[in-house]
Amino acid sequence: MSPALPRTDRGRLLLVLALAALVTVFTATVPLLRDWFDLRVYYGSIDSWVHHDGRVYDYRVPGTTYGFTYPPFAAVAMLPMALLDLRTAIVAALLLNLAALAVVLRLLAGPDRRRPGWFGWALIACLLALFEPLRDTFSFGQVNLLLLALVLADATLLATGRGRLAGAGIGLAAAVKLTPALFIGLLLVARRWHAAAVATAVALGATALAAWVDPDASRFYWTEALWDTGRVGRLDYVSNQSVQGILARLGETDRTVWAVAVLSVLGVWVLRTRRAVAAGDWTAAFALTGLAACLVSPITWVHHLVWLLPSFAVLLRAGRPRIAGALYAVLCTSVVWLWFDDASGIDGFVGSNTYAWMTLGLLLWLPAGQLRSGLRTGSRSTSTTTAAPVPAAPAIIPASVQAEVCSCGTAAATAGGVVVGRVDVGGAPSEPTASTFPADLKPQSSSERASSYTVDPPPS
Repeated sequence: MSPALPRTDRGRLLLVLALAALVTVFTATVPLLRDWFDLRVYYGSIDSWVHHDGRVYDYRVPGTTYGFTYPPFAAVAMLPMALLDLRTAIVAALLLNLAALAVVLRLLAGPDRRRPGWFGWALIACLLALFEPLRDTFSFGQVNLLLLALVLADATLLATGRGRLAGAGIGLAAAVKLTPALFIGLLLVARRWHAAAVATAVALGATALAAWVDPDASRFYWTEALWDTGRVGRLDYVSNQSVQGILARLGETDRTVWAVAVLSVLGVWVLRTRRAVAAGDWTAAFALTGLAACLVSPITWVHHLVWLLPSFAVLLRAGRPRIAGALYAVLCTSVVWLWFDDASGIDGFVGSNTYAWMTLGLLLWLPAGQLRSGLRTGSRSTSTTTAAPVPAAPAIIPASVQAEVCSCGTAAATAGGVVVGRVDVGGAPSEPTASTFPADLKPQSSSERASSYTVDPPPS
């Protein structure tokens, strides 16, 4: 039996303050802070490009081998940083990520976002602060939350029948990083031809703009940098929780094996998303796409797993709070770093790939196309008692699904899924991550064990 939550405002305020204090202590001591590692890469590359006549992809953070690895349009989008000093850029990145998280929560909560009240949202905020992918996203100065917000905005447009502009967010996200391009594949699987065309046109237009701004950078990226995974980090590094990371830690370097594994993942994704779309379950369709994108990307650092948030929303909507809570708890532990030095043996095979196994398990078993009666997102009316035949391209009207504010026993699950009411949801190669520390230090402030990559290979 779960302990009762306080019923008075004073008791609730005291509980929130106590949780906030615990979260602050935990965040400052247990997780390893990243010292804005990735943001330093972005800032240094843009500063070198604009103010020192350097080339975007030539810059390296002093003392490291890491530089800019995003597509050229990402550099164009980051040009405003050239007007800021580093500290101001860090503050701006923090505010942008906070705003993006607020948008993601708003889109996942839907029209019932006021249901939890200030107390429920305060509990959710405290619990989200423990979620490792979010912790790393903020302390690295990463961009994945911004991309997730763009994708979910498109999901909402489709779900509310405002599909005229749908696809623009996905196109912009795909121009910044390649992984979100899989959402264009989702639109094709769903036969949302107009949205797929918009997304493709926006992605190509943004890429063309970057080529016009700096033709040499675009030529270098698409012909050389894109194919050099060594620019991003070691494939076998424990933070790489993709199919490629699993194979690399096994010592399997055959590209054919990786290609077969990726095609298998994509095959499962197509089958499951088709089922979800046929049932009008767009929440699950977008969640499954984020999962597949994390698995098939050559490198998926732990902070990329913010793309799992829609899956937690699906689990809560389907009445699986215990499963959501268990997965959320594991993703707060940084458990994969126990195998930082040695991922050999059966325990290493299982433990060092924990997050990848979770992602694969969600892709295989996430409830999809199994909406309860009256909750079909593909029908404009829930008043009929007999389901009408589902057209090839169903209309997308989201369901309003209410979830009670969690008790202490299920609070972790609620935070993990961040779903309060309706859920309308929506994950390329990888990105840079670097630091201004000397080469013998790892890119984080409190320890050398848990980073998305390492400057020097770990001792054998």
